[in-house]
Amino acid sequence: MIAGVNLTETPRPLTGNLVPKASTFPSGIKALADYIHSKGLKLGIYSDAGTQTCSKTMPGSLGYEEQDAKTFASWEVDYLKYDNCENTGTSPKERYPKMSKALLSSGRSIFFSLCEWGQEDPATWAPSLGNSWRTTGDIEDNWGSMTSLADQNDKWASYAGPGGWNDPDMLEVGNGGMTTEEYRSHFSIWSLAKAPLLIGCDLRSMKSVTFELLSNKEVIAVNQDKLGVQGKKVKKDGDLEVWAGPLSDNRVAVVLWNRGSSQVQITAYWSDIGLNSSALVDARDLWAHSTQSSVQGQLSAEVPSHACKMYVLTPHKDSIV
Repeated sequence: MIAGVNLTETPRPLTGNLVPKASTFPSGIKALADYIHSKGLKLGIYSDAGTQTCSKTMPGSLGYEEQDAKTFASWEVDYLKYDNCENTGTSPKERYPKMSKALLSSGRSIFFSLCEWGQEDPATWAPSLGNSWRTTGDIEDNWGSMTSLADQNDKWASYAGPGGWNDPDMLEVGNGGMTTEEYRSHFSIWSLAKAPLLIGCDLRSMKSVTFELLSNKEVIAVNQDKLGVQGKKVKKDGDLEVWAGPLSDNRVAVVLWNRGSSQVQITAYWSDIGLNSSALVDARDLWAHSTQSSVQGQLSAEVPSHACKMYVLTPHKDSIV
């Protein structure tokens, strides 16, 4: 879990060092980090590869990369989201490497989340710089935005892997703009795609249904699988889609996704998802928490409108070739 804060005074003091906003953080950021770490959590901070952050009320880190990285390290920050506003018009390929180098020299391991909105195809160059990179513009809390970003992110699947991840932006689950089934689809596809699972709703007012979605350990386990291969769209028939990807121990994760307006049956054939045609598998439904044993050749399910079914398929030992 990441607690993210936008926390500095503006403009910068004469020293050039970022200073915690005293009215919000009277004990300073290091004390906040100590408290967060005592809860088993990690502290994330936000800055920008420009002269100001996107709020236009806080200083960015452009020209202060080394100084700010050392400050973040001294505060024991664990995660940096690095945005792209007020960037003076220069390429992110020129600006982001400076912060990457500064973080590596800071003396602390800090997760570097690049956010240049996918403008210059960061999947092709950011893996050498950071730990995640935005492949898209900002997400909005509606079905059209979520599905569009899923598609945009999907085409970069081959560039992701352990230590570096495609990021189609944070989760909107629980913010109220989509139905429960749409949010279930959102969380399932983001998990399959190994996207960073950053909760975007207010934890203090989270409804029980939201908590149930976001705390599904079986779905989260797909996202966190040690093989680290991004699942992707493998079959499309109009609004009916099959997404799948390999997991560790010869397993396969599968999402049957209905993007249409009425309930339909969706089928994933073993040939669609990389399994031997004669393989026998146990199919674990990650949302129903139930298992179909010894399934062969294909997996079918009735899927309501804008909903999905998500499975982990475990081949029987004598089916593995």
